[in-house]
Amino acid sequence: MPTARARVCKACVRAHEEFLASDALQGRGSGTHDELLAATYVASQLRQYGIAPAGDSGGYVQKVSILQDVITGPALLSIIAPGSSEPVRWTSGKEFRVWDLSQAEFSGPLQKIEAEKGPVAVKPGAVVLVSEGDAAEIKAVVRRLVSAGEIAVLEPLRPEEQLLSAEADHDLELPGQVEGAKRPGLENFNLLKLTGDAIHTLKQMADGTLLHFTVPTESKRAWTWNAIGILQGGDPAARGAVLLSAHLDHLGIGAAVNGDDIYNGADDDASGTTAVLELARVLGRGPRPRRTVIFALFGSEETGGLGSSYFRDHPPVPLQEIAVNLEFEMIGRRDPAVKSDTLWLTGWERSNLGPELAAHGARLVGDPHPAEGFFARSDNYLLAREGVVAQTISSYGMHRDLHQPSDDLAHLDFEHMDAAIGAVLQPIEWLVNSDFVPKWNPGGRP
Repeated sequence: MPTARARVCKACVRAHEEFLASDALQGRGSGTHDELLAATYVASQLRQYGIAPAGDSGGYVQKVSILQDVITGPALLSIIAPGSSEPVRWTSGKEFRVWDLSQAEFSGPLQKIEAEKGPVAVKPGAVVLVSEGDAAEIKAVVRRLVSAGEIAVLEPLRPEEQLLSAEADHDLELPGQVEGAKRPGLENFNLLKLTGDAIHTLKQMADGTLLHFTVPTESKRAWTWNAIGILQGGDPAARGAVLLSAHLDHLGIGAAVNGDDIYNGADDDASGTTAVLELARVLGRGPRPRRTVIFALFGSEETGGLGSSYFRDHPPVPLQEIAVNLEFEMIGRRDPAVKSDTLWLTGWERSNLGPELAAHGARLVGDPHPAEGFFARSDNYLLAREGVVAQTISSYGMHRDLHQPSDDLAHLDFEHMDAAIGAVLQPIEWLVNSDFVPKWNPGGRP
């Protein structure tokens, strides 16, 4: 039964952040030795809290082999108009800039969308040009397309955005793939930003004009690391395991901003990792819960959800025995869009999970930023596609320190973190001792 007396350990919260987001870990870059250090630290904490290992060879850490495509040259975009004998060829750094990339090659018919006219159905496999609208209108349409899993999107390069040289493509990282995986990881997206002249040219082209993108790459083998622990439930009749998760990696060392080149990731996602560790401390040291609880800290979320995709294919219990997954992502600062010390749940309307947790005391509301498509942008999405009711808890308020060196300890709100974690302790104690099995609402399962 729940203790009803669990309290957040403020010193523990600060201690986890001060290590995970310290310069010593150099930003916990995906697939780096620093990520391994973070996973090893998490493993040591899980053992201290009485959580059993569920990783490789009787330990907590999983070593995951991945294949990574490295960009070796400039990207090309070819335009093949109907009836034309020669394609028009554009080069990154001249007519366009590669903004986000999940594939080294893609093709599809052009479909033009005017953002100011509102939602339009997209033809399967289209390469979508979004123009004719202000910046906010174009952003909203692009986010909607990304959430819908469209193959590729083209949009105008805004005046404040720099057209970088083709050599800048080498700084991009294509999402890796878990070696031997039969299913993809998190679906990223392909986004190119075009100059005004390029936009004008495409707008003169007919819908259906074939576009072909390619960038040269070479493959290399690398590794990423998860830290996995399990607390066996005390009631064999209890219905389904509870998975509590976060990602422990960030961006590592990158381009310096104001002399700082360490992307510490204090909010993204040392804060979520800290929350999972604090829940492990409370549950591991309290009475044994009725249900089995799995604690999973994933590597390489930032490069395509590689750690979680490995977990999906190699879970410590069969996926159909996992009743619910709560992912914790960016809870280190308040979101001005909701009440103080309130957290929000992605995909609130998709299942009955959020309302039930709120009914048991969680200060939890629906995601106030639906246009951002956050439900499909965290590790939870991989399990949700397999049928597990898997959603993310966050309080990210769209702050400008995301993926910047300034996402550091100095910008954390520890008072908020303590209150937010403390507010979910007893609801999660209820969850792991209950028979509640959440369900997808009609049309909610991705």
